[in-house]
Amino acid sequence: MTEFKETELDERAIKMAKVLSADAVENAGSGHPGSPVSLAPIAYTLYQHFIKHDPNDPNWEGRDRFILSGGHASLTQYVQLYFSGYGLTLDDLKHFRGGADTRTPGHPEYGLTPGIEMTTGPLGQGFASAIGFAYGERFQRGLLDPETPKEDSPFYHKIWAICGEGDIEEGISGEAASLAANQKLGNITVIFDANRIQIEGDTNLVLAEDVLKRFQAYGWYTDEFSFIQPDGSYKEDVEGLADVIAKAEAAAPDQPKLIKVDTLIAWPTPGKTNDPSSHGSKLGAEAVAGLKKVLGYDPEENFHVDEEALAHARKVAERGLEAHKEWDEKFDAWRKANPDKAALYDRLKAGELPEGFDKAIDDLEATFEVGKSVATRGASGSVLNAIAAVMPELWGGSADLGGSNKTDLKGAATFAPAECATKQWPVCNEFGRQLHFGVREFTMGCITNGILLGSHTRPFGGTFFMFSDYERSAVRLAALMEIPNLYIWSHDSVAVGEDGPTHQPIEHLASFRAIPQLEVIRPADAFETAEAYRYFFEKKNTLPGAMVLSRQGIPVLAETAAKAKDGVRKGAYVLVDTEGTPDVIIMATGSEVQWAVAAAKTLAGEGIKARVVSVPSVEWFEEQDAEYKEAVLPAAVKARVSVEAGVAMPWYKYLGSYGKPVSIEQFGLQGNGAQNMIDLGITAEHVVEAAKASIAEVEAAK
Repeated sequence: MTEFKETELDERAIKMAKVLSADAVENAGSGHPGSPVSLAPIAYTLYQHFIKHDPNDPNWEGRDRFILSGGHASLTQYVQLYFSGYGLTLDDLKHFRGGADTRTPGHPEYGLTPGIEMTTGPLGQGFASAIGFAYGERFQRGLLDPETPKEDSPFYHKIWAICGEGDIEEGISGEAASLAANQKLGNITVIFDANRIQIEGDTNLVLAEDVLKRFQAYGWYTDEFSFIQPDGSYKEDVEGLADVIAKAEAAAPDQPKLIKVDTLIAWPTPGKTNDPSSHGSKLGAEAVAGLKKVLGYDPEENFHVDEEALAHARKVAERGLEAHKEWDEKFDAWRKANPDKAALYDRLKAGELPEGFDKAIDDLEATFEVGKSVATRGASGSVLNAIAAVMPELWGGSADLGGSNKTDLKGAATFAPAECATKQWPVCNEFGRQLHFGVREFTMGCITNGILLGSHTRPFGGTFFMFSDYERSAVRLAALMEIPNLYIWSHDSVAVGEDGPTHQPIEHLASFRAIPQLEVIRPADAFETAEAYRYFFEKKNTLPGAMVLSRQGIPVLAETAAKAKDGVRKGAYVLVDTEGTPDVIIMATGSEVQWAVAAAKTLAGEGIKARVVSVPSVEWFEEQDAEYKEAVLPAAVKARVSVEAGVAMPWYKYLGSYGKPVSIEQFGLQGNGAQNMIDLGITAEHVVEAAKASIAEVEAAK
């Protein structure tokens, strides 16, 4: 790293970044101008001097990753992407927050704007996911190039982030910071923009602790630099900042780094500097004109571009090309020396499954015994271990519930430095594939999001379905970004039993099905579980999926043994049918499918023709064409029953006017799990009653 000397052109570029940010918010009529104005020198220094990137190839494998955790300050990044030559134009800045066709939305969105590594906005998630990026870098490097010293490997890169007080206040940042230090993630540096301002005013009201000492206690390297001078004046000393960052890089190669930079929000905007109003509202025409005047710009001119300063900033692209060329040479040498690893890399990058994937599942299914009682969490663990044997990119773990979630990979080393070893987990190394998150569900979701975004590997994370509530915000962000995170949520109903209502999910299936672009899968038995995993990894979209699994044993059904392989991937399929048109259709998921099958047999004995439809995934069913949907749920059959141990809300669209839900519309019960199901009406007998009631209503309406 060469010493950073600020030139006049650098100073002019920073001033231009401030003015363009103010103009963009003013033009949009809303936004968060204060932070982009005062962050301009920090972001410029990072993009010009520290972040290894190639604007000509935003997805270059060898690039560093930058995450703006405080996504409300999105113009901070958009302006630097414009300066660096990522293809963003002045018109894009003019179109900030400009509607559906904008490339510069109010908060950065993954997949929309070149150079944006993840969607940020919900505070703290960018910080936590940045740590996931560092997890992903290390594990992928271990898969592909474990013997090479990290700085010499083509798969080594750094992660940079900017956060603010809001990120620090969110508990997720502390959870993730603790893990980052435990893991000795020395390739992540976070700049903490300490401007002491948030929407409600001075942060001293709610953030009085010494943040650096807190992070030191976690095990982070910390340092501080201030633009506020001892005499009260203000100097954006980017050379001094660069020295502090370089010092941290040299001093703490095996520690995550937090560098606090004391700033004044919106500086040097007259009347708005250090004022809370600049955080979340446009500065106003008078203040913007004052800012321009202070910085030597024409107050009457909007979106002025200093072409000479812009050309100077764009030289970063030339340096990026040089860095890319050096990396290519290193990468080519690695390919020649490691043909097997190169083939693995090519497969991972292409998103292709390994040879033997289907066979691993087929061989496992051959061991399933019809009639045997198997909890779907147990079947899930068997599938994970079967495919892990042929899928080295698969790794994951649980939020302190591995034994219960069945998310432990047999024989796998733990992903952690060797000194983290315990009696229970004696084999730890930095490239292990067994993850442990502690009791940190939200952090688990953020870190696995970061792993997916920052590597070509496939992580999973597990907890009890009840505690998926803690993870929900990260799940929603994964769905928004359309990344294939895999959630393994066990203990899915009141059949959890003696742990009582606090541990018994009731509304959760409905609430997660309500998240767009999240695929919720609740398999009926071992065969459906195996086929759910097969399709999750085979499907062409990259949407996240949630495997919702039982604690209790469920009989392996003869019907799924024959039909699950073709049926599960369609989301719903006819499991038990009748001759001719059925009198009633019984739809069920998960552990309740067995009661639907039993009820159909009882009804058949009474001369009532019942079709049983297993519905492992409503989302997958909704992807099918109208012809298939009609074949499974013919509109002419008005008598219908849904059976699911949770609220009935998702089922009314399928039940129609005469359908009857067999559901649970209250919190759970203390007691034996099987008895809870009986006491709350999740029984074959209740299904029979509901079917007869639905048929009777249809007949009465004729």
